[in-house]
Order: sequence, then structure tokens, then C-alpha cells
Amino acid sequence: MKEVQRVGIVGCGLMGSGIAANVVQHGLEVVLFDAASAAVERAQAVIARHLRRRQEKGEMSAAEAAEAEERVRTARGLAEMAAADLVIEAVFEEFSLKASLFAELSSGLPEDRLIATNTSCLRVSDLQRHLRGPERFLGLHYFSPAQVNPVVELVRGERTAAWALELAERFLVRTGKTVIRCRDSHGFAINRFFCPYTNQAARALDAGLGAAGDIDAVASATLDAPAGPFAVMNLIKPRINLQAVRNLAPLGAFYAPASALVAHGEADRPFALETSGSLAPERRRQIADHLLAGCFLPVLQALDEEVAEPAAIDLGARLALRFGRPPCALMDELGKAEVERILRPWLERFDLPMPASFHRIGSLASSGPEQP
Repeated sequence: MKEVQRVGIVGCGLMGSGIAANVVQHGLEVVLFDAASAAVERAQAVIARHLRRRQEKGEMSAAEAAEAEERVRTARGLAEMAAADLVIEAVFEEFSLKASLFAELSSGLPEDRLIATNTSCLRVSDLQRHLRGPERFLGLHYFSPAQVNPVVELVRGERTAAWALELAERFLVRTGKTVIRCRDSHGFAINRFFCPYTNQAARALDAGLGAAGDIDAVASATLDAPAGPFAVMNLIKPRINLQAVRNLAPLGAFYAPASALVAHGEADRPFALETSGSLAPERRRQIADHLLAGCFLPVLQALDEEVAEPAAIDLGARLALRFGRPPCALMDELGKAEVERILRPWLERFDLPMPASFHRIGSLASSGPEQP
């Protein structure tokens, strides 16, 4: 089985350029393509800046940085991706756009070439139906910034072959990534709760519980996180976060986007991170309850669906999101009574049953293998 030596990147925005930077710094070649030539030029600049920073930090020599930059090529069309061993799609998170891209791309690639989607929330199996040779297709969900974030979710679709999964995992390990294997599901293991967590922050804003800066401060304290949900949404862009939340719609009404998220996302307008001053303890508790419900309910539902084991979810939360108090360990710490108090209003509001995995609380963090 031929190892991956050359990687094609289709879509040269924030994620595509970050993935490319990660790949070239580990000795592999990259071929960039985007329908907008300006995006390719920006990606080349991103890669050059990343390599320069590594050189300044003493992580690579000037010669190594120059050699890495020389491993970057550009393509004039999808047909030129046939030279790549692995092609990673990183275009906008819209199903029809990705499906049409894969139909065209797969028709021009030899059947032994891997094809991957960097989708954050769409089901790999749904996209897989639009490819020729679906057995070589899988999900590689990188987290931003992809050039430095250590985590990638490896997602097997219904028709993904074992050889494709193994080859992709070896590629990820070679490029320095921690691999979280996931069952195919909307949102996979990490965005399954991270997107609702950001949405619950917007619901708290809609409810007038505090300003965005207040909610971020409560989030950081509650989850021991370096940045709150609004700061993160501003970083990844509200438009992109809104689309990711909307892609969770098949999971039910609890996942429907909040009004503030829709307004900022559709305008692609950043949230103002102002604070209202000191919050009363009761307001802080209400905000924390909103945020924790956004983490706990989706995680318990994902555990019911065997998307990933608790240890894998917490590993991803720690490394990808930098949560010092990841959801499964935090549920164990709080205990069943407190978790039920947090979840009960939302279960009643959306007419949902308590997930069966609720009964595992108390031993979640110590149960199951680190990866499924």
C-alpha cells in the first residue's frame, strides 16, 4: 500500500491553508487549488508566514523552511489533483457544494487515491454517495488553526474501506496529529457538543442573561478554557459557525440556531465582547447552566449512539478546544443530581428523554478505551 507523499488541497481558505502548512512542514508535498486564484495566493502567504515563525522559534532551520516552501505547488484545475496520493477538500460547509465537487473530483482520480472531506458537521456517508469509488473516501476533520492544533477526527463512512482508514491514520501520525477515531454522525465527537455550546451562549445572550463578554468570562471559569464561545466564534467567523450549527439540524430542535447566532452569522458580523460589569451569582449560575447543557446533552446523546468513547471525547476537548474541565470528567465531578438539574429544563422544553448514558455518570472519565 503506497504511503501518502503528495497531498492535494481543494479550497484554500483558513482551513485549507492551515492543513497545507501542517503537511509541508512534515516533509510532504502539497498541491493547492481554489476556484479563486486570490485564495491560492493567500494560502501561499499563510504557509510562508507559518514556516517563518517556526524558523524564528528555532523549530526548523532556514534551509528546512526554504525546502518546505518549495514543496508547495499550485494547480489550475481539479484534473491536476490526479498526481496527489490524498486529496483533502476544505471548501465552505455546504452539502450541495461539496457533493458536486466530489462527483467531479472522484471521476478524474485513480481509484487507489484517497479522498477526504474536512467537514465539521456533515455526515461522511451522505457525501460518500456522490463519489465514484466511495470506499476510498473518509472524513479528516482538522481543528483551527490546523497548522498547530494537534487534533484530527478520523471518520469512517458506511462504505469506507479498512485500507483507506489505515493509510489515512498513518498519514495523520506522520504529520504530527493526535487521531480521534469517530463513528459517522453529524458533528462527530467534538463539534457535536462544541457547536451547541456556542449556540447555548447565543441563547443566553438572547435571554438577556449577560453581555457577550460576561458569558465568555463565565465560560472560561466554568470550563477552564482560555477563550469563551463568542471570542472563538469571532475567530472562526460567525458565518462559518452558523453554517456548522445549521448542519446539525437533523439532530433535532435543541440544535436549532439561536436568534443572535443567526443575526451575526448571516451578516458575518463579529460579536462585541463587552461586559456589563459585575454579574449577580444567580445570573452567573444561569449562564453556566446554559453552557453546560450545550455540552452535556449532546455528549450523552453521542455516547448513546456510540460516536466515540468518553475518554476520546475528553481527549479531543482538552487538546482541540483546550478545555481544562472536559465534559465527561466534569459530569463525573458534578454528579448525576446536578447534571439532571442542568438538563431537566431543556429536556422538558424540547420534549426529549434523558439519554441512557446519563446512568454512566460517575464513571464516564474512567470507562472505555481512549479511542473507539
